Amino acid sequence: MEPAKPFLWSSGWLSPIYCDNRLILSFPDTRKFVRDLFCGLIRDFYAPATLVAGVATGAIAHGVLAAEALGLPFVYVRPGQKGHGLTNRIEGMVSEDDRVVVIEDLVSTGRSSLSAVKALRSAGCDVLGMLAVFTYGFEEAGRSFRENSCELHTLTNYNTLIEVAREMGLIDEGQLETLEKWRKAPSEWGKENELS
Repeated sequence: MEPAKPFLWSSGWLSPIYCDNRLILSFPDTRKFVRDLFCGLIRDFYAPATLVAGVATGAIAHGVLAAEALGLPFVYVRPGQKGHGLTNRIEGMVSEDDRVVVIEDLVSTGRSSLSAVKALRSAGCDVLGMLAVFTYGFEEAGRSFRENSCELHTLTNYNTLIEVAREMGLIDEGQLETLEKWRKAPSEWGKENELS
């Protein structure tokens, strides 16, 4: 947590906290645990899936691991169309018969996650839903997922992260107050601290 040196998100929001799910990949046991949780959720909620799609770049590895364990094909979706070569947005083979489960590493505002869903739907795929490692649980994201008729299941969330960090003594009461202010108005938080 770095309230004095906030993190800048792709959405333009400033944040006192950063959840880096890429670190999971460096720990084999944790990586397998996350893979197995994803596979369980796919079996429970999206058993008809014929394809796993990862959102680039953070969810490519998680998606590949789950697809491999389930014996399913895999593709990934870029944030935008590639500027050279074949100019693909979706890398890998998709068809209009595909029933897709999308894997994401983190959901904040939901914009980039849902952009991937829209790209897959534009390619004719039936997107069954999305799985993610983590969500901040912002109302904006929840509203966007509902408006786009995309179900979202996550392995964990912001409230759990803060609760565990507090139990482990990683954050104190002052930091909790900062995190609560940020959580209530993330798009406005930190603007008074911006450098001109």
